[in-house]
Amino acid sequence: MNILDKIVINKRKEVQRAKSRTSYTQLEESELFHRECYSFKDFLLAPGRTGIIAEFKRRSPSKGIINDKVSVKAVTNGYSAAGASALSVLTDRNFFMGKKADLVAARQANTIPILRKDFMIDEYQVIEAKSLGADIILLIAAILTPTEIDTLASLAKSLGLNVLLEVHDLEELERSINPNLDAIGVNNRNLADFTVSVETSYKLAPHIPAEFLKISESAISNPETIKQLKAAGFNGFLIGENFMKQEDPGAAMMEFVTGINGF
Repeated sequence: MNILDKIVINKRKEVQRAKSRTSYTQLEESELFHRECYSFKDFLLAPGRTGIIAEFKRRSPSKGIINDKVSVKAVTNGYSAAGASALSVLTDRNFFMGKKADLVAARQANTIPILRKDFMIDEYQVIEAKSLGADIILLIAAILTPTEIDTLASLAKSLGLNVLLEVHDLEELERSINPNLDAIGVNNRNLADFTVSVETSYKLAPHIPAEFLKISESAISNPETIKQLKAAGFNGFLIGENFMKQEDPGAAMMEFVTGINGF
């Protein structure tokens, strides 16, 4: 059993516990549930922004603690000031030290789209994401069937949420294409063994249909890589660890963006 299998087993238990504590009706009564979501596409393609989806992440199963000394508000404000097109906030507690409250805090402090970064396996989590103030949900092809992707994506779109599908190889991409998706992300990190290679993005780029935004995720630590990925047709770039491992992630992103712009 690899780490992804363990995460999913734990997530099923976690969702059941959440359902027993908070009903669907209670989620739908949240003030944030009724806000209009920001358009992922509009912010990703906005000329004044970077295309970077900047991630708040305290730890990971592969690296352990990355940075548990900073606040969600300070980091996400810094990312936004540096030109982030969107924010990604981990809400998985057991493996990433994330909290649902982190997403709420990021929402209250920022006016750009926020991705709920979690392992979505149940419709309850989609409703919950909307109630927490998310604009985008992540669907990971490696843990979902095409039918499950269709069900979750359809629900998300009915709520006004944007949908990012994450794939790791061509087989996942071809079986998971769905009209309710807004973007397709290529995860350069193998979730089974956590090795990384940006070559995964270059290999899959030509196979992603033109109607979807193209996102490259993980293994991006050099501004030159962004330029090369843009040339390959990518619109967005999810970066977390490269910024979060610094004492001031927002300042680290600002320096990174300066490198992209060549100043």
